[in-house]
Amino acid sequence: MHSVLITGSKGQLGSEIKAVSKNHPYQFYFTDKESLDITNPHAIKQYIEENSIDTIINCAAYTAVDQAESDEETADKINHIAVKHMAKIAKEKNIKLIHISTDYVFDGKNHKPYTEEDNPNPTGVYGKTKLAGEEAMMKIAPRNSIVIRTSWVYSSFGNNFVKTMLKLGKEREELGVIYDQIGTPTYAADLAAAILEILPKIDNHKPEIYHYSNEGAISWYDFAKEIMKMAKLSCQINPIETWQYPTPAERPHYSLLNKAKIKKDFDVTIPYWKDSLSACLTKLGERR
Repeated sequence: MHSVLITGSKGQLGSEIKAVSKNHPYQFYFTDKESLDITNPHAIKQYIEENSIDTIINCAAYTAVDQAESDEETADKINHIAVKHMAKIAKEKNIKLIHISTDYVFDGKNHKPYTEEDNPNPTGVYGKTKLAGEEAMMKIAPRNSIVIRTSWVYSSFGNNFVKTMLKLGKEREELGVIYDQIGTPTYAADLAAAILEILPKIDNHKPEIYHYSNEGAISWYDFAKEIMKMAKLSCQINPIETWQYPTPAERPHYSLLNKAKIKKDFDVTIPYWKDSLSACLTKLGERR
């Protein structure tokens, strides 16, 4: 039986793994920053030894994209240094490591979906620290380890775009939403199921990078329109350009991820974004 350590278990993905974990024959250990300090290598090693961990799924991340611009030290500790510690321990103990990364490692200037071979070029602190974590893991090169980059994550847990739109859609008559940033949402429940499906199939000598998001391509505007439609909210969604909604961190204008590699290597079926949004809204009791 696998003994699986989940870091960042109170986040969206960690919470979704917890929700689906009951159907799996693994022993799961769900931790957060209160129960395990991932920036402390001794704490990680002790936890792994005490609980005979053979797999780490690192869902922990500093994801406050705008806040990271003024708090680079903390973002780097969590997104880079902690990953470095985990990779070293994974190599030493010969345990599997699945690390979750982001589309923000790209600058968004592509015109076709990003593959795992495309050169990263992050524009902000969040993307730079996440890329540094990936690079540390690649350099240390623990066996049976993978990086999964994902995008636009939402869930029935935590705070996210879907929940914000539902809240504002009930409070306001109209909203301006950005239409010139293109990508694909990822329902964390789908990613959680995919991770647990591929976990026993991971068998590689050096770390591999994979991309995962739901299928399809949309803007935040399209996403918001569909949320209102499915929830039968009368709030009017108006398209706005990125410059009309300034933020401290620059967002990639185009961050579609090519998922051919993960589908080929692990025979993973990826749901269409509208089907997943419908499933999430149903779970939230908001599908009308």
